[in-house]
This record gives sequence, C-alpha cells and structure tokens, in this order.
Amino acid sequence: MARKTAAQAADDQIKDQAFSELQALIEESEKLLKSSASLVGEEGENLRQQVGMKLKQALDSVSSVRERSKPMVQATEQYIGGHPWQTVAISAGLGLLAGLLLGRRS
Repeated sequence: MARKTAAQAADDQIKDQAFSELQALIEESEKLLKSSASLVGEEGENLRQQVGMKLKQALDSVSSVRERSKPMVQATEQYIGGHPWQTVAISAGLGLLAGLLLGRRS
C-alpha cells in the first residue's frame, strides 16, 4: 500500500477539519431552529444573532479551507499543464478500471 505524502496528509486533514466544522454548524443550527419556534421579541433577536454568528463562522471556515487548499490546486494544475499526455493516460486507465469493476457487478 502506498504511503501518503505530506501534502496528501495535509489535504486530508483540511478536508476532515472542514467537514467536522460544517457538521457541528449544522447540528447547532438545528438545535437553534428547534428552540426558536416559541421565541419572540428580545429572545428571538438573540437567537437570530447567534445563528448569524454561526453562519459567519462557517463562511470563515470555508474561506480558510479554500485558502489552505490553493497551493495543492495550483500544483495539480501545473502538473496537468506540464504533463498533458500522462494525465490523459492516467485518466483513461482509471476510466478503464472503473468500467471493468462496474461491468463485473452486472
């Protein structure tokens, strides 16, 4: 089994962190929405502020992940641009492999 490079490990860590933060945001938003049904006035305003703050945190988190993943995206684009035939060959090989595996299922 191939070992992960440092870039792949960092990429996986970024993805895991983003998904866990988004999952936590969804859970908190669901709790706030359930508790907001009976709130009116000042309590309702406080709840809306909390939801707004959580959404801002989620947007900041997504922006952070996007910024940290830019170097990996750029490296991939450079490799593809510098090695177009290798990229085509790898893509064709993966497509063939997927086709063979899916063909066995039928």
